[in-house]
Amino acid sequence: MAEAADNQGAVPAPARRRWLRRAVVLLAGTPVLAALVYAPAPPAEAADAPVDVQLDTLAPTAPVKGDTLTISGTVVNNTREKISNAHVGLRVGPALGDRAAIDEVADRTAFRPGTDPAEIDSAYAAKIDSLPAKAGQAFTLKVPVNKLPLDKDGVYQLGVSLSGESGSRSYEQVLGIKRTFLPWQPEAASKRSHLAYAWPLISTTHLTAETGSDETQTPVFQDDKLADELKPGGRLEQMVTLGKELPITWVIDPDLLYTVDAMTKGYRVRTPDGRTVQGKNKAVAEQWLSSLESAVQGKKVVALPFADPDIASLAHRGKDVSGTLGQLRPATDKAKQAVETVLHVPASTGFSWPVDGAIDPSIVNVATSAGAHNVLTRSDSLRETGSLGYTPSAARPIGAGSTAVVADADLSTAFEGDMLGAGNSTLAVQRFLAHSLALNLQNTGEQRSFVVAPQRMPSSSQVQTMAAALRGLQSGRWTQPTDLEAAAAAKPDPGAATQVPGAGQYPDSLRKQELPVSAFEDIRTTQNTLDHFKVILSAPDRVEIPFGNTMNREMSSTWRGRPEEAKEYREQAQRYLLGLTEKVKVIPKSDATLSGHSATIPVTVQNSLVQDVHDLVLRVKSANPTRLMFGDSGTAQQEVTVQADHSQTLKFTANATASGPVEVSAQLFTKDGVPYGKERKFTVDATEITPTVMLVIAGGVLLLVLAGIKMYASRKRVAARAAAEEDTQPSDESPDTGPQSASGSGTGETVDR
Repeated sequence: MAEAADNQGAVPAPARRRWLRRAVVLLAGTPVLAALVYAPAPPAEAADAPVDVQLDTLAPTAPVKGDTLTISGTVVNNTREKISNAHVGLRVGPALGDRAAIDEVADRTAFRPGTDPAEIDSAYAAKIDSLPAKAGQAFTLKVPVNKLPLDKDGVYQLGVSLSGESGSRSYEQVLGIKRTFLPWQPEAASKRSHLAYAWPLISTTHLTAETGSDETQTPVFQDDKLADELKPGGRLEQMVTLGKELPITWVIDPDLLYTVDAMTKGYRVRTPDGRTVQGKNKAVAEQWLSSLESAVQGKKVVALPFADPDIASLAHRGKDVSGTLGQLRPATDKAKQAVETVLHVPASTGFSWPVDGAIDPSIVNVATSAGAHNVLTRSDSLRETGSLGYTPSAARPIGAGSTAVVADADLSTAFEGDMLGAGNSTLAVQRFLAHSLALNLQNTGEQRSFVVAPQRMPSSSQVQTMAAALRGLQSGRWTQPTDLEAAAAAKPDPGAATQVPGAGQYPDSLRKQELPVSAFEDIRTTQNTLDHFKVILSAPDRVEIPFGNTMNREMSSTWRGRPEEAKEYREQAQRYLLGLTEKVKVIPKSDATLSGHSATIPVTVQNSLVQDVHDLVLRVKSANPTRLMFGDSGTAQQEVTVQADHSQTLKFTANATASGPVEVSAQLFTKDGVPYGKERKFTVDATEITPTVMLVIAGGVLLLVLAGIKMYASRKRVAARAAAEEDTQPSDESPDTGPQSASGSGTGETVDR
């Protein structure tokens, strides 16, 4: 193309190249244009920076004048080249304008020239002469706060960077940076925000419906994992130990209290092979309950409905299954009683807490149906339109006397994820404090109330991080603690959004985790079985209470993400309940033979329960009443009462009208006529004597009688003839005749008789 241009009379190529070189030199002399020519493109946001900078500690988290800021951490060389002539420096930028700017800075990873601030005085840098490939080195920075470019109250970007030379680049460059935030408000604000922090005591389900076979109803646990949470250092032990010293509102699932209290009374644990063994952590449970009772004194306690039911699953999948919503009111009623009985403190039951605070109209309706008029939601569900320009107070009236208590999403999700590493924990604390200060600095003259509702079951490390953040607020310079009830009752901002989001806005990710319709159908089946069973029991509470609690547990929000375990738990409960009902039964009966016109047929009812049963009716029924009847019809029945671990035999009179086998059924019924247990069938073989047979037998008897009479008469005639012959004998034999005649006469009388 150059040759073509030359041929067309254009500027010769050498002259054109000289002109281009002069133009570049001139452009380079202009600062702005020089930057466009020479400045490298900003590096892409990538996690694989040459050096990873980790921040382990930052103290104080919210400094005041006169403090010295101390930052410690580690730098790790991710490359295969040695880094030399390096140092760790501190970079403090100007105050960030709003909360969105905080999130933008937190999401950045790579160093941005011109965007990231310059280092402060190099006198406060940490020198690192050499950092070998794939090696790490600790560092500590100590900087007096008065040496930092801090001006007005606000949230400042704070960056810790490592600069140095590598083998391939023999000039200083920024090889890695970690950003965090420094909240700066050295004096207490004239207007401080109220902050309510919900401190959740919730665990997964551990207790089964089984109560053993003894009179004391020893509870049976699925496993002994709860003890790990209660032991020193365990998740729930940390919640109690740390929460005791913090300005929080206890939000408690009463089922956890009930379960731990059951451990203190002695318990058994199911083994994988189906046996049960004695639980060994009674003392651990006693210590934890004692510590909790001490920790909640003087604090506000909110009791969730028993077993923390999954309100969203109920609203979306369960409300159309008959009887499901009826479980909520008893769950609320027993919640207050459980807290007051176990912890001896009053509790509020006025709050419902859907998973992740996500709501829609159906969730609100279900949440408030059991009397909880405060629905704890979150600002990423009930969103602001943006017209206010600031974050309003948590309380929002949503109609029908109900209040949506909107927890701040940024503050509530600040401690999710892995907090085991000190670096993650430190960054989370600083970001939480930054957002809390930014909230208070928003341009509004009204004092506002904010709520934090963290994840339901934080890990031990997450609990420790939450506690560190709350301790950072205890100076009270821009917040002051309040409780959840006070936040719900605070005056709402008239400009705040109050429109509950529609069903289509409910997150798909949460909808996929909900309990299926089949779960609520299983619960209904168990309830029906229980209702049918308890009417025959002399002490129904022994079964009704544990199974009522179990059905509450079957709809718990803690089953999310564990569908197979939830299904197995429901099936185990139903199998156990059916096993109990089968302990009251009609004993199988062998076939019977009925000889004669009528006879008594015994039927035995067995009760293997540890309590008496009553209000049962045993009914026997002939399949062919024309041949075999009970009483005046083909059916007879008797009321049944059987003592614990005993059997009772009932006798029924059967009447045969014809010979031959007849099938008979024996069935237990409740007093209201509902069949109970299995129907037992057996055969009765009737051998009835008919009138014809009786005539034949009578004729035979008559013939025998007539034959006897004839034989008697014949013998009489023979005896008479013999006597006559004796009378004709000679006289010389007469002396002997008297005695012989007497003897013969006697003998004849004896025989004849």
